[in-house]
Amino acid sequence: MNLKKTKKHLLLLLSVIYISNLSFSQDKKEKGMEEMWGETNVSVDALKNGKAKFFDESNFGMFIHWGLFSNLAGVWDEKTYYGIGEWIMNPRMAGIPVEEYKKTAKNFNPTGFDAKKIAQLAKDAGMKYIIITSKHHEGFAMFDSKVSDFDIVDATPFGRDPMHELSDACHELGLGFGFYYSHNQDWTTPGGGRGPKLDENGKEVDFKDYFYNKCKPQVKEICTNYGAIDFVWFDTPGDMKKEYVVELAAMVRELQPKAMMCSRVGYDLGDYASVGDMEVPTKRIQGLWETCDTNNDSWSYAWYDNNFKSPKVILSRLVETVARGGSYLFNVGPNNMGTVPEIGAEFLRESGKWLQKYPQVIYAADPSPWDYKLPWGDITTKNNSMFLAVSEWPIDGKLYLPGLKTEIESAEILNPKEKNKHIKFKQEKDNWIVFDVPYKAPEKLISIIELKFKNGKTVVVNDEELGVYPNTAAELITEFGKVINAEQKNIRWMEKFGEWKHVNQVSNWEENSSVKWDVNVQKAGYYYANLCYAGTGRLVWKVSTDDDVFIQNQQAATEKYVSYNMGILEFKKPGKHTISVSLVEGDKTTSSLKSLILTPINN
Repeated sequence: MNLKKTKKHLLLLLSVIYISNLSFSQDKKEKGMEEMWGETNVSVDALKNGKAKFFDESNFGMFIHWGLFSNLAGVWDEKTYYGIGEWIMNPRMAGIPVEEYKKTAKNFNPTGFDAKKIAQLAKDAGMKYIIITSKHHEGFAMFDSKVSDFDIVDATPFGRDPMHELSDACHELGLGFGFYYSHNQDWTTPGGGRGPKLDENGKEVDFKDYFYNKCKPQVKEICTNYGAIDFVWFDTPGDMKKEYVVELAAMVRELQPKAMMCSRVGYDLGDYASVGDMEVPTKRIQGLWETCDTNNDSWSYAWYDNNFKSPKVILSRLVETVARGGSYLFNVGPNNMGTVPEIGAEFLRESGKWLQKYPQVIYAADPSPWDYKLPWGDITTKNNSMFLAVSEWPIDGKLYLPGLKTEIESAEILNPKEKNKHIKFKQEKDNWIVFDVPYKAPEKLISIIELKFKNGKTVVVNDEELGVYPNTAAELITEFGKVINAEQKNIRWMEKFGEWKHVNQVSNWEENSSVKWDVNVQKAGYYYANLCYAGTGRLVWKVSTDDDVFIQNQQAATEKYVSYNMGILEFKKPGKHTISVSLVEGDKTTSSLKSLILTPINN
């Protein structure tokens, strides 16, 4: 090896990664690609009153995946590899030999990189900090490392340290700053996780060599040479021994005592939990946590990946994350020239304009009193206010809120262009609130209604009953149902390589299995019942209510989750009901139920 000189858990969604037990064709090939991300065992109250205050109140940050892989843009040897671009070197993609991969650095010259422009983009988008890849699994350092010459200063024509420039730009604009560092995996360094076993002299080396000769010294560099940093974001600890993780985390705490480490450092040593990639949880999580998501399908730049999230989608996922109690880390992938693709940048700036108008909905906001999102949008809270973030505006002038028990003092639509507009509302039976709203949405993205409560009372809701609405479809996901004699699991799988899909589902059915939901029906009448499921062959499902109303139907099944119409259910009276779904015929081992969707039929 050529040397120059010589971080018990807080209700984290367990990051024990397993692939769906359904019959997806790629399971065996992809099993093991994603490794255990780690847990955290830290006092939340102590953190929130200390170094975690910034993280806890910011709720929105920029993630940047940029490296030597960005120069390849998803292409090797004139062939495009579809999937996450930062893994292109890996055998599961192009399988590029180490020495050939390292040679590509000679053509990496990102002269379009402008640290101030990227930092300004983050600020314009309403993001409060930036975390960037200082070294990904490929082993290439995006900073001036004195430990290895496989870095952007020494191995490329660029010859500059972009990390210094970005750190300075963030500090100048008042943004937080931090580094991603792949501490276990290093595919080009002998001894590194999944890296070569022999050095350049043919000598066998192990992880200890890599750890003490590259990993720890480079982490020391990023914790020493860039001023005060707010995050050190380790990734994929995998089978890394605890002694190394403990030593690494201790050094970070000594050198950067205010820096936060996520749970992916491993062995419960993180300050906050990091849940699954590309996942916005559907159920509230306690404690300090974040989810990391990306602006299209890949994390790093890929020439073909034009599937950017729209401003409305970005904001919806941000609000949903905060409503579940977390922070949203949103990724961009600069290209080979070091610039962020303009479509993604434009959509981020548009999102930022909305955040400038409604900062109270996100920053230092508290979760929704409901554990789940509602059909029309989601909710955050702050002090004596509750913010209804309505992304699907009702066209009939009625907005329904189920389960609220606390008396409302006022309700008004927030719109900076006009005077705040008070709206009428009434409390109906069974804890339904009905708001009279304009027929046209006040905002083209997400409209905000602020509720205030009398005497500053604590908001009390009944979220054990799911609402069934008279003017919009209600999706009852299995996560909020009672499962009897079947298996309920959160599962994940990949469709394109590295592009994770997530679902809470019920499978492994038996003769007397069922999923039951307690619901609160706002209006009696007829509703289409659709089931969203995956499986094989043809399946017969039964949907029944406590009114002795049931429907039973056979529909096809595929390996994809698809919504199928089962027929029409009638609720003979409004109020509390129980709905049950059971599998009558078909393959009980591969049949996987995601949800029941009830859509009102308006005559």
